[in-house]
Amino acid sequence: MSVTVTHVWKPSNARLVTVDSFIPVPRGATALAPHPLNWPAKDPGDILDYILDIAPAIVGNDGDGIATLDVSITPSSPGDLTLQSATADGSRIILWLSGGQPDTIYTIGCAVTTVNGRSLQRSVLLPVLLLSVPLVPANALLTAAGVVLTDQNGNPVLSAN
Repeated sequence: MSVTVTHVWKPSNARLVTVDSFIPVPRGATALAPHPLNWPAKDPGDILDYILDIAPAIVGNDGDGIATLDVSITPSSPGDLTLQSATADGSRIILWLSGGQPDTIYTIGCAVTTVNGRSLQRSVLLPVLLLSVPLVPANALLTAAGVVLTDQNGNPVLSAN
């Protein structure tokens, strides 16, 4: 007897970033910009969920949460990183991202409005790197040392045979 299995989807904490808390600056001191937020690198073939938690921005405001979200991705040319879907769960933004060009660092901008009317804008960096080893076609040209010859785009050069 075949049974269809249902699953409860839960975002992965492996790609969770939390906004910096709001730290008061003493009078007369200059506030320093925090380090950029960033997620771990992804492969162009990955389709993964990425989380941005804004809880520190709304701490102490029970009942406040994300009401609206506007997401931007730069650069944004054909073949670049793509937003598959976006959702919010309380203080967490969950983005499903796919694609991207290798050796490119993308900036994902999130403009949030909360239920209580607060506005927050943050950017998170996402590097895209070739993390998987592509299969080498049987007709790829090799050097004497056994290294695959590639063109200027990193694609293997193939023999006519």
